[in-house]
Amino acid sequence: MERYIQPAIVDDLQKKMVFVGGPRQVGKTTMALDVLAGDEQHPAYFNWDYADDKRILLQGGLPVGEHLIILDEIHKYKKWRNFVKGLYDKNKSHISFLVTGSARLDYYRKGGDSLQGRYHYYRLHPLSLYELSNNPSSADLKALLSFGGFPEPFFAQSQRDWKRWQRERISRVIHEDLVSLEQVKEVSQLDLLAVLLQDRVASLLSINSLREDLGASHEAVSRWVQIFENLYYCFRIRPYAAKKVKALKKDRKLYLWDWSLCQNPGSKFENLVASNLLKYCHLHEDTLGDEMELCFLRDNRQREVDFVVLRAGKPIFAVECKSGERGVSKHLSYFSRRTDIPYFYQVHMGRDDYEVADLHVRVIPFVRFVAEVLKV
Repeated sequence: MERYIQPAIVDDLQKKMVFVGGPRQVGKTTMALDVLAGDEQHPAYFNWDYADDKRILLQGGLPVGEHLIILDEIHKYKKWRNFVKGLYDKNKSHISFLVTGSARLDYYRKGGDSLQGRYHYYRLHPLSLYELSNNPSSADLKALLSFGGFPEPFFAQSQRDWKRWQRERISRVIHEDLVSLEQVKEVSQLDLLAVLLQDRVASLLSINSLREDLGASHEAVSRWVQIFENLYYCFRIRPYAAKKVKALKKDRKLYLWDWSLCQNPGSKFENLVASNLLKYCHLHEDTLGDEMELCFLRDNRQREVDFVVLRAGKPIFAVECKSGERGVSKHLSYFSRRTDIPYFYQVHMGRDDYEVADLHVRVIPFVRFVAEVLKV
């Protein structure tokens, strides 16, 4: 299966290096090997976690006659940026480099010298409705809600396989990726934090509440949450500061990259919508260069719209999630008259599809919203 960013990556590799970040087991290596037209035994594929590959790279032993080199997980090397810069500067006229990692490669800049201007950065997201099909169905939505968007459990569609995969993946994120990248000693508390965050999906994240549960300082918990964001375990969105509305300014909402971990059905659906919208924003940024952001809107009387999508700092549409078919949310009615948001969507898992023209609101099944709005 060709992933959605693959054609753009192939095109960019003709000009610069390409970096691809994303959650562990989201399909980065599989996609990179597909671009290479090879398997994990291909001489142009190097995995920093593999001792022999590490030794060959440090000795400068690139294979002869290969026009594309894949460097997987090399960000775990303390001086990786200077190392990659040297490889690229010496070989850029005849070799392309594709660098992949299970962390934010724009964050882990250990080593000093900048690679600015030498690469394009992509973020690979889990499978989503609009990647699976141009005309997604309710069955596609149900499968994504149950098994998440990571390729292995999604295509297996087995509860047994999903549970085993989840346990192994989270253990590797914390006990391998995190420990290799961060100087953290409180691994058992991070295990607990990973579970606690699952119960706070779609809510304003209170660091103080987490601090009390973990028995740690505010500073430590803030750092741990940021680490989980850097490792693509979770993400937070900020409030949109709408004019003429006394909106929240600081508190942020939390979501997981793997929404299948959510226990509450409503939160799970909202998380899936958040992930689809974030993927839409990142795709526009990474391929088209647009400045995009996903936010939410909430005022001091707790009136809220789940998501606002911004382009160049200006809202282009807002989205409210309802797991069932209901009338237009009174909060949409309120904000449609008091903000500069041009259009509102109320997405749901049913069949109703209608527009309330004077409010600039459309009530629409999420599968249809994906097919009509989230196209690039």
